[in-house]
Amino acid sequence: MSDAFWEACGQVFEWRVLGIIVASCAYGLFVGSIPGLTATMAVALLIPLTFFLDPISAIGAIVALEACAIFAGDIPSALVRMPGTPSSAAYVNDSYQLVRRGRGTEVFGVMLLWSVVGGLFGAMVLIFAAPAAARIAFHFTTYEYFWLYLIGLSSAAVVAHGSRLKGLLSLLIGLLFSTVGLSEVHSVPRFTFGRDELISGIDFIAAMIGLFGFSEVLRNVLWKEQVAGEDLPARESGRGGFLIVQLWRPFKEMIGTAAVLLWRRKLQALVSNAIGTGVGALPGAGADIGAWVSFGVSKRFSRKPDEYGQGSIEGVADATAANNAALAGAWIPALVFGIPGDSITAIVIGVLLMKNITPGPQIFTNPKQATLVYGIYIIFILANLLLIPLGYLAIRAGTTLVRMPRRVLAPLILLFCIVGAYAINGSYFDVWVMLGMGVLGFVLERRGVPLGPLVLGIVLGGKLEQTFIQCLSKSDSLVDFFARPAAGLLGAACVLLWIAPLAGVLRRRFQHREIKER
Repeated sequence: MSDAFWEACGQVFEWRVLGIIVASCAYGLFVGSIPGLTATMAVALLIPLTFFLDPISAIGAIVALEACAIFAGDIPSALVRMPGTPSSAAYVNDSYQLVRRGRGTEVFGVMLLWSVVGGLFGAMVLIFAAPAAARIAFHFTTYEYFWLYLIGLSSAAVVAHGSRLKGLLSLLIGLLFSTVGLSEVHSVPRFTFGRDELISGIDFIAAMIGLFGFSEVLRNVLWKEQVAGEDLPARESGRGGFLIVQLWRPFKEMIGTAAVLLWRRKLQALVSNAIGTGVGALPGAGADIGAWVSFGVSKRFSRKPDEYGQGSIEGVADATAANNAALAGAWIPALVFGIPGDSITAIVIGVLLMKNITPGPQIFTNPKQATLVYGIYIIFILANLLLIPLGYLAIRAGTTLVRMPRRVLAPLILLFCIVGAYAINGSYFDVWVMLGMGVLGFVLERRGVPLGPLVLGIVLGGKLEQTFIQCLSKSDSLVDFFARPAAGLLGAACVLLWIAPLAGVLRRRFQHREIKER
């Protein structure tokens, strides 16, 4: 083992750092289990505290929070059919229906165990794939980076759940917002309307809090839905000590049931983990898209496809494994290329830059930064192992949390949104941005327009514009965008990403026309 690895072990396993990791796990479980408070929002609210932490502690807190918050989002999904995080939306109906049928122990066991397995699988891929990708990245120019950014944006629009046209609309709205203010290649303010606060552009963290947090408040207040706390499973009772009756016996039954399913579906688990990690590694895709893709593939090859959407334990297992595997996958482009794999790693990049650490291939060769990389590997494994006991306790406490009445829950979410938006820059203007984005997110969701592409458009739009201008400054010929082998391969992949769905639609229309003519 290298000296950097042992140095990373020494830093991670300090009592202070371990305490920060455990506290972040608890915070992530609390936030993720409350509908409307996403993992991204939780990370955004944590950023001010990272100012006072060393790089290992700051990144460790984010990693632990992320892993636990994504799992915790499954708890309200199963209990009250309200996704705690966007990545839980893929299987919210299935988990809720299974709980209503009295299979709560099985559902929560599958969610917990498969989440841990998915997280560890993604961590292993991150450990072995990131250095290899870094060696390739040393040869990348602005042309390759341009195609990478474009592929990330295209993936968010094309793979998004629902209409691809609506995904494209969401992406274009995000790109429009990314043009506000001064860019890296222009010295003239754009779309600022005389507001000095917009010179630096729209703060994407405030925008995300509004899109995912405040829009949830509006949705719960204006939509007539089931009130939290109805039809919840009863707690177990029996004779014996509290630890045995309330904790050990239910835990043993829960994990035992999930382990049987995991052993029986070993191949499917491997496929879903691979899908989650692969989709997560696509810049801009994220855990929610990984969950949807895995859920769709699982349904396609299942012997019981009719159960999906109505209460399929297989769909829940595959999707929850994929969304946790995608978390580590999203760190591959963030560490290797400096490209956020999702909204959380976009914030992580900002934290690294704040700590004078520049993401990129050099992060694996610089001895001081290599220690941080090894620390990230260790924390990923540690956080997923801590998820077993802490996640189980969150399940036991989850019923109490989701029993909060809507009239209490909605103001609390709004309070978190306002505090989080203001805390980023200490600006009331960001609060108004958050509120405006919340209204926009509410309207778009009512129209079935996904919010993921919009967020990624804001995050990656400026970098896409910058690399495009740099490429044009080298040559005004479009052929040069495909001249290098890697650039040509990435460019072809991007073109196919858009042509393949269009070709499928045209083929189906042609076949339908032939059937009519017959």
